[in-house]
Amino acid sequence: MGIVVKLSDSRDTNASLAPLFALVEEDMARVNQFILDKARSNVDLIPELARHLIDSGGKRLRPMLTIAASKLCGYEGDGHQWLATAVEFMHTATLLHDDVVDESSLRRGKTTARLLWGNEASVLVGDYLLGQAFKMMVEVGSLGALRILSDAAAVIAEGEVMQLITANNTDTTEDDYLAVIEAKTAALFAAAAEVGAVIADRPKSEAAALRSFGRNLGVAFQLVDDALDYSGEQSELGKSVGDDFRDGKITLPVVLSYRRGSAEDRRFWERTLKQGEIGDDDLQTAIDLIAKHNALADTMERARHYGAIARDALAIFPDGDVKSALLGAIEFSVNRPY
Repeated sequence: MGIVVKLSDSRDTNASLAPLFALVEEDMARVNQFILDKARSNVDLIPELARHLIDSGGKRLRPMLTIAASKLCGYEGDGHQWLATAVEFMHTATLLHDDVVDESSLRRGKTTARLLWGNEASVLVGDYLLGQAFKMMVEVGSLGALRILSDAAAVIAEGEVMQLITANNTDTTEDDYLAVIEAKTAALFAAAAEVGAVIADRPKSEAAALRSFGRNLGVAFQLVDDALDYSGEQSELGKSVGDDFRDGKITLPVVLSYRRGSAEDRRFWERTLKQGEIGDDDLQTAIDLIAKHNALADTMERARHYGAIARDALAIFPDGDVKSALLGAIEFSVNRPY
């Protein structure tokens, strides 16, 4: 068994999120209550299944971005709390659907809902949460915010379909991969941040800056996530190391390793990912090939690049506690160990 490479120190990266946690603590308490209230239903299975995932310890970074972006833009009111809840419900619904498509067994260290209640229940409860999310958007009364989040919901679904198309396809290019993660992950980050400016009725330049911040933060976040699948530790990741490999997902570490590899290396990737013939030692071989071709380090370098773009997007806003907290979120996303 090879050595597991830790990409960063969890103490340092957790500290970088502390200012954001402190900034949004009061608002997120309301959001957490809204989450519990809106996950209720007379159909017992719905709150039971939703609660299983909601209580599983996610960071709730996306709704925190909505709260912080609203504060950055000087918003006064409680609409940002409702929109943050809607954003979290959209994300939760996506996780439920993802686990069905990917046939995942672990989510944040817990058995996935699909294994406990079945695929059908997971998909339908995900649909219920999406419906609740749109009801909350309507209640806020901002047509602009509704448009942004509804557009994001459509783009996320497109990203899921794109990922199905690229799955097991070793011909996937880096551009193909980036198109998938921009839709599947970055779209919700972008929307979560942009609505903060929209409900505060700020100029289009500020909305565009926050959209750019969120989009590039989301790309960086997903790049690190894909790197961690070949370098992290199961106890921290909340899933099995190598899940992407076993699921046949073509992520950037694989794309780079395949493109840079020898004919023999490529035959390995085609056998394991394209044909699905994975043996007991193949995950370690995959990790070794990724290390051999510097694919992990280069994936992280790209994540830092997108993190830098996100930092630059915030430059138009005045310095202060809110901006510092958002910069800390970039630091966490680029250097996180889980």
